Amino acid sequence: MKRLRIVGLTGQTGAGKSTVCKILENNGYVIIDADKVSHEITDTNKNCLCDLVMKFSCIILNADGTLNRKKLASIVFSDKKNLNTLNKTILPYIIDEINRRLEQYGSSSEFNIAVLDAPTLFESGFDKQCDAVVSVIADKETRLARIIKRDGLSEKEALERINAQNDEEFYTSSSNYIIKNDVDPASLVSQVISLFNEIKKELSPDPIN
Repeated sequence: MKRLRIVGLTGQTGAGKSTVCKILENNGYVIIDADKVSHEITDTNKNCLCDLVMKFSCIILNADGTLNRKKLASIVFSDKKNLNTLNKTILPYIIDEINRRLEQYGSSSEFNIAVLDAPTLFESGFDKQCDAVVSVIADKETRLARIIKRDGLSEKEALERINAQNDEEFYTSSSNYIIKNDVDPASLVSQVISLFNEIKKELSPDPIN
């Protein structure tokens, strides 16, 4: 059986990972969105939600007992210690679900590649399971404007999210490939397709596994 290759896609908030994923999805790639997995887990996995409450107290809950994401975000993005606590609490649940989905997909991808869109790829240690890592980066002002528009945040809140992450040098030095997303949409499409054509050649599956 041919082994499914995993390409980790990560980068800074507001850099445009979702846009890159959409381009790849439109071109036949299997995408696993770690953020969506995280939302599904905190919506449905009571054990995970209980663990979060144990760490951050009931103030992170809505009146109906569901997770108040905005409240949790205000706690973790203003304090790196709290962000680390969140990651350590929720990442094991996310990793288990991602592994389940990878096993389910098997070699169903047209290119025998699954793209894992994961903002916390390095923090989770999942980068070590990837055959290649691609980071999406963009300049700070561009990212700031995107986050404010996308999430309806104040400039202060958006800067907190930016400052809670690693800097550009970390991503460029830790990744196999870089996508610079401060170009026009047509150029970005061309850049992404060209890069993943190169990655497909590099990750040609074993004839027999």
